[in-house]
Amino acid sequence: MIITVVGLGLIGGSFAKALSARTKHTVWGIDTNPDTVKKAVEQGAVKKCVLPNDLNKSDVVILALPPHAEIEFFEKNADNFKKGGVVFDCCGIKRAIIEKISPIAKQYGINFVGAHPMAGREFSGFDYSLENLFDKASFIVTTDNACDEAVDTVCGLAKEIGFGGIKVTDANHHDRVIAYTSQLAHVVSSSYCKSPTIDEKEGFCAGSFADMTRVGKLDAKLWTELFMLNADDLQQEVENLVKNLTEYKNALAQRNEKEISRLLKEGNDIKVNSLKKENRL
Repeated sequence: MIITVVGLGLIGGSFAKALSARTKHTVWGIDTNPDTVKKAVEQGAVKKCVLPNDLNKSDVVILALPPHAEIEFFEKNADNFKKGGVVFDCCGIKRAIIEKISPIAKQYGINFVGAHPMAGREFSGFDYSLENLFDKASFIVTTDNACDEAVDTVCGLAKEIGFGGIKVTDANHHDRVIAYTSQLAHVVSSSYCKSPTIDEKEGFCAGSFADMTRVGKLDAKLWTELFMLNADDLQQEVENLVKNLTEYKNALAQRNEKEISRLLKEGNDIKVNSLKKENRL
C-alpha cells in the first residue's frame, strides 16, 4: 500500500519512521516545513514528500495534525483523497473530530476512522520522533461512523509497527476516559509546577518530582485546543480532583492524623485494586 502521513512532527514522524522501517508499505509525507521535509527524506522516514493533490494515490492517509488544523486540512482537501481509501487521525480527542470530519468523509466516499496512539514525549517536532515510540503502547480506535473493513485496516497497521494493545471503543467513551487518564494529568502537572517552591528544588528532587512534573512541559497551544474540545469531561474530572484535594486540605488544617491516614489508605487501596484488575499485581 501507499501510505501518506500528513504532519511530520513527533507523532507523524514516528509513524513514518516505524512504517518505513518495519513494513513493506511505501510511505510518503506531507509537511509545510521545508526543513522537516528534507530531514524526513534524508533519514528514510518517507520515500518522498508530496503535495495534497497527490493524496488520491494513497491507500491510507494518516492525519497527524493538531485538532483545528486537521479539520481544516480535511475540509480543504476532501476531494483529493482516494475514493474508497482509508483515512485515520491521531488526535487526543475524538468526538469533536468525528462530528466535523465524518459527514464530509461520507460525502466524498472516504473511510474515516478516529484513532489515538497513546504515546508521546515531553518534546515536539520531527527531530524527536522515534521508530520505536509506539512499542508496547496502547492504540485506541473509535468505531463511530466507521466501516469494519477500515477499522481492520487501521488495527492491522498498528500491530505491524509494534503497538502493544488495541482498544476499540466509541468517541464518547474515549473522550470521557481520556479526560482522566491524560488531560487531567497535564492540568495537575501544570498546577504543581506553579508552586514558588520550585525555585528551591535543586538537590531535593527524586523520582516523585520527576513523575509529577514531566508532562508540565507541554505545547500550550495544542493542549488548549484539546482541553476546549473536551471541556465538559475535563471539567468534571477537575471537580473530582478539587473535591479530593479539599478533603486533604481540611484534614491538615484540623491536624487530623486519623483522617489523613484514612485518606491515604483509601487512595492506596483504589490503586492496588486497579492494578489487580489489570493483572499487574
